[in-house]
Parts: sequence; C-alpha cells; structure tokens
Amino acid sequence: MTMAAGFSGGCQCGAVRYRTAGALGYPHLCHCRMCQKASGNYALPLGSAKRVDFELTRGEPSWFHSSDLVRRGFCGTCGTPLFYDVPGTDSINVTLGSLDEPALVQPVAQSNRAGKMTWFQALDALPMEPDEDSSDRAISIKLSNHQHPDHDTSSWPQEKHHE
Repeated sequence: MTMAAGFSGGCQCGAVRYRTAGALGYPHLCHCRMCQKASGNYALPLGSAKRVDFELTRGEPSWFHSSDLVRRGFCGTCGTPLFYDVPGTDSINVTLGSLDEPALVQPVAQSNRAGKMTWFQALDALPMEPDEDSSDRAISIKLSNHQHPDHDTSSWPQEKHHE
C-alpha cells in the first residue's frame, strides 16, 4: 500500500510485514548467482530504503549470512525472501516482489549482468497460455487462498468463522 511516498510489504503468509516512509532508491534487477539462489529465481529485484525510514510492523525475519558482508532476511514460516542487508550501513534493500504494490516501482538498472540468463530477450516471443481465472482449479485456489492480502491488517491470520 502506498503511504506518503512510502511503501508497505511483507511475506506471503503475513508473519513478517514492513513499511518504508520514503521512496525506494536504485530499484534494480540483480543477476548475481547469490541473488538467484536466495530468490530461487533468475534475478532478484531490489530497492533501497533508508534505515531511518524503515520499520518492521509485524514479526521478525530470519537471517542467513550469504557472505561475510551480506545477510538476507526471509520469513522463517513461509520462506519469502524479503531483505538484502549489509549491517552497519544506512540503508536496507527490500525485495520489490514483496511490496504490496510492486508495479509502482519500476527498475532503473540491472546489476551483475554476467549472471543474466542469455535467453531473457526471447521471453516475449514465447507462446502465451490463456488466463484461467474462471477455471474450476483457479476458483478453488481463490476460495482456499491462505496468502496475506496486499495491504496491512490488524492481525493475521484472520480468525476463521465456524458455522
């Protein structure tokens, strides 16, 4: 959720939530092998938040030191990658996909291009599968969704109503 030139975000299960009060600096896609492994993906979109503008609003992340200089924060419950942190600096990087409104932050650069998949430029030429929003499977997933919504909640998980 956009808030006074800031952003909120969190993990898939809702156990860890955060907020930034300011804009995110240097939004970019990192193609290094460490970011690929940490995200389980071909690249990791990151943006920098000043520590004075950053706060955890729910829970605490788990941390893994991927090197002597860098630690990576993730949800210990669902595994969502959330942060790239160099302790002792004045900023922390958030994963752009963990933002409540990731489409609001467009990357301005790519880093560590030596690790970039050589076939990325061919993605737009791949056949597109039709959206299945009305399929029985898609409806069943939507009705049984346990994912935290893309906005702050006073508590999570929400209480289930029994009949």
